[in-house]
Amino acid sequence: MAGKTLAPKQTRSRQSLERLSKAALDVLEDRGLDGTTIPRIAAKAGLSPGAVYRRFQDKDALLQTVMLRALEENDEGVRTLLAQKLAPQLSLRRFAGQVVKTSLAGHRKYANLMRALFQYVLLNPNAAFRKRVDQLNIRTLQRVSNFMLQYRKEIKHPDPETAVPFGLILVGSTLREIILMDTTSEGWSSVLPQDDARISRELTRAFLRYLGLK
Repeated sequence: MAGKTLAPKQTRSRQSLERLSKAALDVLEDRGLDGTTIPRIAAKAGLSPGAVYRRFQDKDALLQTVMLRALEENDEGVRTLLAQKLAPQLSLRRFAGQVVKTSLAGHRKYANLMRALFQYVLLNPNAAFRKRVDQLNIRTLQRVSNFMLQYRKEIKHPDPETAVPFGLILVGSTLREIILMDTTSEGWSSVLPQDDARISRELTRAFLRYLGLK
């Protein structure tokens, strides 16, 4: 009998967490880090602030849970996507182009949210939380790197195991600087590619050249 009553409670608990997670991400995207509050998250989720506080001690506890959950879901999504792609069906050049294009599109679509989350991690004093964020990001990076290393014979760089993840970090850092850090102000526009198609093309070219492809 106890099991029968526990399952619905667990289901409701998961559903409540999903609603809170989505609401928190929506508020972060709309309001930024400073404008994200428990009352706003609760209202977005259709809950009372008291219901949120019964589950989380404060906003930090909620945001840390939400962010780690989002990173875990992203990592699982990448794992599933890569499992569906067979290396022999794609060239390294084509796969690298897809990675850059998809990453750029994601940065554009979720720029406000990604900026808020990046700021939150950067300023967070919880070392254990920051370490877990790093672990999840590195795990996702390693998944993509390991997939690319299936093209080892095409890579002319003398150290592919170092070059592939470092090249991906360079791509990610460039996108973060251009899109999230608002480098594309009027002053910088004259020295940057003029549209996303060109940014994607030039980043892909730079990445492939770094790996030794012509």
